[in-house]
Amino acid sequence: MAEPGFWDNAQAAQEVIDANNALKAKHDSFYELQNALEDLEVSFDLLQEEPDADLQAETEANLTKLQDEMQRYELNLLLAEPYDGNNAILEIHPGAGGTEAQDWGAMLLRMYQRWAEQNGFKVEVADYLPGDEAGLKSVTLLINGTNAYGMLRSERGVHRLVRISPFDAAGRRHTSFASVDVMPELDNSINIDVSWDDIKMEVFRSSGAGGQHINKTSSAVRLIHIPTGIVTSSQAERSQFQNKATALAMLKAKLYQREQEAQAQRAAEIKGVQLDNGFGSQIRSYVFHPYTMVKDHRTNYETGNGQAVMDGDLNPFIYAYLQWQLAQNNPE
Repeated sequence: MAEPGFWDNAQAAQEVIDANNALKAKHDSFYELQNALEDLEVSFDLLQEEPDADLQAETEANLTKLQDEMQRYELNLLLAEPYDGNNAILEIHPGAGGTEAQDWGAMLLRMYQRWAEQNGFKVEVADYLPGDEAGLKSVTLLINGTNAYGMLRSERGVHRLVRISPFDAAGRRHTSFASVDVMPELDNSINIDVSWDDIKMEVFRSSGAGGQHINKTSSAVRLIHIPTGIVTSSQAERSQFQNKATALAMLKAKLYQREQEAQAQRAAEIKGVQLDNGFGSQIRSYVFHPYTMVKDHRTNYETGNGQAVMDGDLNPFIYAYLQWQLAQNNPE
């Protein structure tokens, strides 16, 4: 930083400073954890020599605290992809199956909203298309907070539900599918060249919960990228201008992700490697009949507490995926 010319490019200088601060934080956290562990070892030795109820209670509390801190430290090490620290854009699209599949889409929406609340993320519904009788036809969430994308990228793919359908008078078992797509919200440092000549814009009235302004004005915006067929919509904001900006940001994120996937595929073909196509691949099953089990088909992590998962307890699946991905990238 003291080098001549370091501040000539303010943006590049800030990136170096941010990277340095991140490395320093990891360094400091490591030694803080090490000191905490050494303190626990001293407490344990004292308890071995002379039992003490108060010291034992304090030691147990400090042990639980250290375990939580170590898990967060491990998570920060696992979240090493370029945009893991960014906000996330999450879309849910139920598959064929009518009301049953649309209800499954609503169940997933609730699950991700609960998970976000429990982990301190802010959630905004950018676009919502209600189902015909129940559930939803599609929904787009903006999930804001540090590491939102890094934690949620594990959710990209097809989610399968098996249950006795509440919409079937005969009480038969049904299987439903819904696809989940997750993209990082990009900041101004990523330049995505989009020409308005390639975009068709439509305006419409908002639908779904959103306040008194909903359905009174045509403030919602839909953008269609003609060359690729990609469609994004936003109806969360009060003004057409704000919804246009949000829809454009989502379009840029999709175009960027599309290009990144194309580059990865080309690199894999050169190396002769077969990539796992996350979006479109069945990644997790949620079985509620004839037994209860939620299982991730990539990591093989599973739990019998399906209700806890639907109430937002996704972190064990997320941690298992990040560890699995690390092992995939470092096979030796």
